[in-house]
Amino acid sequence: MDFKATQDENILNILLKISPNSSKNTLRSWIKEGRVEVDGVPIKNSSVQVLKGQSISVGQKKKIVRSGVPILYEDSDLVIIDKPSGLLSVAAAYEKGETAFALLKAHYYPKKVYVVHRLDQDTSGVMVFALSQEACNQLKSLFEIHDIERAYTAVVEGAIQVEKGMWKSYQFEDKQYVVHETEDSEKGKLAITHFKKIKSSKKCSLLELKLETGRKNQIRVHCQSAGHPVVGDKKYGAQTNPLKRLCLHAHLLAFKHPFSKKECRFESKIPEKFLTLCGLAQ
Repeated sequence: MDFKATQDENILNILLKISPNSSKNTLRSWIKEGRVEVDGVPIKNSSVQVLKGQSISVGQKKKIVRSGVPILYEDSDLVIIDKPSGLLSVAAAYEKGETAFALLKAHYYPKKVYVVHRLDQDTSGVMVFALSQEACNQLKSLFEIHDIERAYTAVVEGAIQVEKGMWKSYQFEDKQYVVHETEDSEKGKLAITHFKKIKSSKKCSLLELKLETGRKNQIRVHCQSAGHPVVGDKKYGAQTNPLKRLCLHAHLLAFKHPFSKKECRFESKIPEKFLTLCGLAQ
């Protein structure tokens, strides 16, 4: 539902006009669930005053998997989630704990869930899982041939001088699961990251990063090599951690649906704390 304010008034009054049969408690729950946006920004409480001409939109109620993991989209072939920072994608020999994969398996049981790709444990954002083997195979093929768009937002340490560019190197993982760069193309795999500066200050810079390849820890290693490690990334050289998390977020995943062939585009909002840290929050 969309509505444009014709005068200055409280958001609850506007919502009552949009949905006259809903109680104020129901409308307050919409706000609490993050479903109500003013000019594209989710509002946080029912006391907000909306100005004449501002746009108000009410989204669908979010579907949540156990442990608070939002489902952004689902059909018979795939599911898109918004993974929080700190949640493992899939269990590994050196990583124990709750995983997005396990949560989805429990949620869709007895239907099977298939892993298509991974995000680092401390990276948040958009992930896709398949709900059939054939969908998994086709989605993995898209990743392998890079026929998929992936964009990330990162806060990195220091001021980046250039507006945009490309980082290209060969990378390999050592026995301690740390990724390094090498000039030996036989030892490492090619990693290419495109970056664009959104805002920069003396202390940090906000970047949009797009992957041309998808190596493990690729963005984190490239940022470290450029002298601007991702904020909160102690593993790859960060000296600061003001948000008590890795400041890396997968905000976009776009691809052609494996069966319908429709263009699919899924986005996760950039964490507000990233914007605040870089002086961009409203």
